[in-house]
Amino acid sequence: MDPRHGTEHTSPTGLVPDEANPYVRTHDPHLAAYAEEFLERVDELPTYRPTIGCVIPAYNEGETIAGVLDSLLMQTRLPDAIHVIVNNTSDDSVEIAGHYAGPHTRMTPSGEQSTLVYVHDIGKNPDKKVGALNYGYSLVEHMDYLLGVDGDTTPEPDAVEHLINEIASDDRIGGISAVYSIDDSALDGPMSKFLIAGQRAQFAAFNMQNLLKGRNMAVLGGQFSMFSTQALRDVLKDSHQRTPWVNDSEVEDSLLSLQIKSAGYLTKISAHARAHVGGMTTLRSLDAQQVKWNFGAIDLMWPGQRGDTKGQPFHPNLRLRWFEHLSMVLNMVTRLMFFLLLIAALAIDAFVFRAWWLIPPIAAVLLNLRVAHSMKFANRRDYLFALLIAPAEIYMLIRMGHFVRAWLKFFSRQQTDNWAAQAKAERGKGAAWMYPFIALAVMFVGFGAVWTYAPISMETKSEILATGWPILGVITIVQTVWMLLKAMRPYRGFQA
Repeated sequence: MDPRHGTEHTSPTGLVPDEANPYVRTHDPHLAAYAEEFLERVDELPTYRPTIGCVIPAYNEGETIAGVLDSLLMQTRLPDAIHVIVNNTSDDSVEIAGHYAGPHTRMTPSGEQSTLVYVHDIGKNPDKKVGALNYGYSLVEHMDYLLGVDGDTTPEPDAVEHLINEIASDDRIGGISAVYSIDDSALDGPMSKFLIAGQRAQFAAFNMQNLLKGRNMAVLGGQFSMFSTQALRDVLKDSHQRTPWVNDSEVEDSLLSLQIKSAGYLTKISAHARAHVGGMTTLRSLDAQQVKWNFGAIDLMWPGQRGDTKGQPFHPNLRLRWFEHLSMVLNMVTRLMFFLLLIAALAIDAFVFRAWWLIPPIAAVLLNLRVAHSMKFANRRDYLFALLIAPAEIYMLIRMGHFVRAWLKFFSRQQTDNWAAQAKAERGKGAAWMYPFIALAVMFVGFGAVWTYAPISMETKSEILATGWPILGVITIVQTVWMLLKAMRPYRGFQA
């Protein structure tokens, strides 16, 4: 008996008070079965499972949408709903995606899971991808998280599980991005293999930068990122917007990332979730994509107002962008100076090779090899791209062309639709990608002609060379030291 209540006191574990001492409990065999049943019922109590709404904007993704849906339906953590938003399409994206519409159930390591696939053909959509994303948001805003997936992105089987575990573990995280790589398993021709190898190295270097900076992600890329819908609602309130994505920015994902950060949330890159995105396999399409990205970044970086997008030059998420652009300027200066001085020296038989000139290329190779080794899915082509020097150097020159074109387009205030330009380039149309190469060739020919035929004395030419080479040497030493430091820094177990 319990002396406080005058009744026998038992516990779910089958322990009752001892008659000699009411504060000593002994095991009652008659209640053992009840104890086991009680514990089983406790284990069966439902726990809260965050809901995920997946949104896939699809524009002419007939060749890839099936692979994307297959990879999502094979996840260890299925999204609760998958919405394919087909817009402005002229291929059979709707028909192919339509085969997946309806309920899907599969057994996973954590038990049976189900999802529903919906296919929405919204027809002509003037806001393109932004309009499709906002349409998708209206369908899943009641859920806890929105998973944005591009129509050519295939995640690893555990990607959704990693993203949801990481973002749900910390309410401060407003969005989290997967680690992106580019699938190079099915490529035809040396040009496409070269360009994809360059893009893989570019993505890996970018990913590792973010992983090593506290896993803070400046840009939550739309390829495969998860957003807290509460964070998106806070962005709408703080920015006085009706929709999370706006149509007056060239890089809608970069702008939204800035807004999420400004709303007081963290923007992160996952340490484990991985997704394979579609790459650009021609110079024309790569140029259009990279010019659009660079132009959009400049639009966010530059002080002042362009359209309805306010420049935010000192925003914390843009520090890495400023560093990238300044680094590109330095790379352009060193390469242009080297080639111009080389042409000038050869023209007057004043070129003398110095062995220490090999140090910068060796440092570049070491850094590129380190980047290749950091890739989780590195292959022989990645290592050859880094080791042979020439491919990486040529790819850098191509990126410089994109950089110059973007800045010139920005300062010229051309009112062009860069989304339409990219779509046109992917269809094999347009010649703007050739302009940087033509301009570079004209510049070198013009310099050679002036150097050779202009009335410049030999003494003046020698003085120019005597001044130019040391300046280039100092800049190159700084760059070389920086490359070696980057090549030696610990990666702390991260893989790009």
